[in-house]
Amino acid sequence: MGELYGERRKGLLRHLLRRKGGATVDELAQALGVTRTAIRQHLAALMRDGFVARGAERASGGRPLTLYVLTNEGRETFPRRYSWFARLLVEAMAQEHGAAGLRTRLGRIAASVVAQLPRRTPAGASQREKVAELSTLMDQLGYDARKVRDVGGAPTIEADNCIFHELAQRNPAVCQFDLALMTGYTGSKVELHECMARGGHVCRFRFLPRV
Repeated sequence: MGELYGERRKGLLRHLLRRKGGATVDELAQALGVTRTAIRQHLAALMRDGFVARGAERASGGRPLTLYVLTNEGRETFPRRYSWFARLLVEAMAQEHGAAGLRTRLGRIAASVVAQLPRRTPAGASQREKVAELSTLMDQLGYDARKVRDVGGAPTIEADNCIFHELAQRNPAVCQFDLALMTGYTGSKVELHECMARGGHVCRFRFLPRV
């Protein structure tokens, strides 16, 4: 029964994906071949999860009919090939500019990102304060990051989720983005002490004073 419900809800989402202006309960019932009561139950669950929302109303000569539309979260339930597209971009840059050129361009992208990132520490904050703030920010970005005990006397961040893992395995130069972002944010020299893309258990970054 659970699998059937899942397929019906996928079908409902797919129908709304194709009907950009939305669809009524009757239209969904007809498209999926189920009762209006079943459609209302599926809609209630999908609205609760944030995948569907009430849209505009359609005049019907009587009581207006409510249209149900797909939300942005609902659209994201359909497959996206972001990682594939990112790999194509990285490979194209590497072929055009070489490994050194790729690292330079990734560094520039990281610098642009740093300029947009929020900062809570004051301008005169210490290196350790900046590293602590960066670990929180990286965790929010999906790295599953945290500040850990110093390694060799240097502040250290560990991340259990490399958000570019597949890309970095194919092209290690991708790690330059992380390093440039961390350097730009903290003003420190950053050493990649351990890397999951190279077989490590975590990605470990040490923050050293700039010489």
